[in-house]
Amino acid sequence: MPDIEILTADADIVTLASELATNAVIGVDLEADALHNYQEKVCLMQFTGSKRTVLVDPLTADLSPLGPVLADPSIRKIFHAADYDLRCLRRDFGFSINGLFDTMISAQFCGEAKIGLADVLGKYFAVSLDKKYQKADWSLRPLPEEMAHYAAEDTRHLHRLAELLEAKLRDLGRFDWVVEECQLLEQVRFADNGGPLFLRFKGAGTLDRRQLATLESLLQWRDSEAKRRNKPLFKIIGNAQLHELARMQPLDNQKLVAVPGLSPGQVERYGRALLSAVAEAAALDNALLPVYPRERALVRDPNVDRRLKVLKEWRQTKAAELGLDPGVLINNAALETIARQQPKIMVELEQLPGLKRWQVRELGSEILAVHAGN
Repeated sequence: MPDIEILTADADIVTLASELATNAVIGVDLEADALHNYQEKVCLMQFTGSKRTVLVDPLTADLSPLGPVLADPSIRKIFHAADYDLRCLRRDFGFSINGLFDTMISAQFCGEAKIGLADVLGKYFAVSLDKKYQKADWSLRPLPEEMAHYAAEDTRHLHRLAELLEAKLRDLGRFDWVVEECQLLEQVRFADNGGPLFLRFKGAGTLDRRQLATLESLLQWRDSEAKRRNKPLFKIIGNAQLHELARMQPLDNQKLVAVPGLSPGQVERYGRALLSAVAEAAALDNALLPVYPRERALVRDPNVDRRLKVLKEWRQTKAAELGLDPGVLINNAALETIARQQPKIMVELEQLPGLKRWQVRELGSEILAVHAGN
């Protein structure tokens, strides 16, 4: 197997950007280190153009010359499962992606049961991808040769896969559906994570105010400890253990060791800090205790529920007819909006939030007919 070129110098990135700018289509992928470091980051980018497959090292080189190429809508960028990659590229480098063609979304709209890259490449091209490095530490330097070869395989086959899937989509009359889906996907970004940490903690809403204060104190400690040790949060202590600590609020070592899921090693290493975080919350005045924000619950309307049930039954039948997953055809949130808003004509349907243009165009008449009968 030939060596894979890894670009590490700024001048090489400038040359690559000029080369890619002459391509009509490029395959793109990236590798990050979310499982290995406190602050996840893009550690490698892979590009396949018309001439070669090349890797780019963001840890040593300035990637900014690639920005205009990635933003140019006249150059198609083929990704597989682009959502996370696009968020990372915007966060880490301020890159916008225009001209996206996502082969995973394409596979979904072709009705593929298995949509992973390894699955579709194996099915159509008998290509076998070894995914043993999926959870590897991509911040390692020098990058092992076998990891470089693994990374290159993720873009090397994207051009012919995109051509095959586009042909299938056009035969099915669904190519425009995927174009719109990809245009919407181009806008994704990570949410602004301001405010208390407990707002992003699953299960925080089940705690009372004192327990919530305890959870926030523990989360702040874990975040500081993870940052100090450059470890991902889960490698310090897991969410399940933190939830139990917040619920039980142990104030001495005897109660600490009784917390479910907390290992003896964690008690030995972090026991003093955990008890301190719990004590800090216990000392807060009642007036300073946080309040979990509660969304006003939607009042269930039996008529809405009945209409929603009928719409779901229609969706199930229609999805089976088209050979699509029902959730790909139209999601539950959109169906509930229809059931609540009760559109009578196409213009009203077009104005509903959450519905895509292709859904209104392709499914609108049936939706209105189903809805009118109920």
